[in-house]
Amino acid sequence: QVQLEESGGGLVQAGGSLRLSCAVSGRTFSTSAMGWFRQAPGKEREFVATSNWSGKSTYYADSVKGRFTISRDNAKNTVYLQMNSLKPEDTAVYYCASGGYRGDYVAAREYEYDYWGQGTQVTVSS
Repeated sequence: QVQLEESGGGLVQAGGSLRLSCAVSGRTFSTSAMGWFRQAPGKEREFVATSNWSGKSTYYADSVKGRFTISRDNAKNTVYLQMNSLKPEDTAVYYCASGGYRGDYVAAREYEYDYWGQGTQVTVSS
C-alpha cells in the first residue's frame, strides 16, 4: 500500500518561511517523480513544483519561482518543499504527489501522478 504523509505546515507571517516534508512508503521512491500541488479555499488545485527521480530536473509554477525550492532525499524516501518569502496568497492546503519514472521529464499535471497525500495546511498572515 502506497502512502504519502505530509508534514511541516502551519501558520506563518508574511515574509516568513516553512519547509514541508512528504514521506513516501510502499513504492520505489528513488525512481518516482514527485510533485507539490496546492488548493486555496474556493479554488481548484494547482501545480506548485515538481522534481524528477534524481532531483536534477525541477520545474516551478511562475507564482512560486525564486521563492520555493523542491528537493528530495532518496535515502530517506522524502521530498521537501522549502518555502521562503511567503505571501498571504500562498495560503492553501499543500499536497504531495508521487508518479512513475519519467526520466528527466518534469510532470506538472495532476493526471501524471498516481498517489496523493492527505495535505497539510499552510496559512500566511498579512
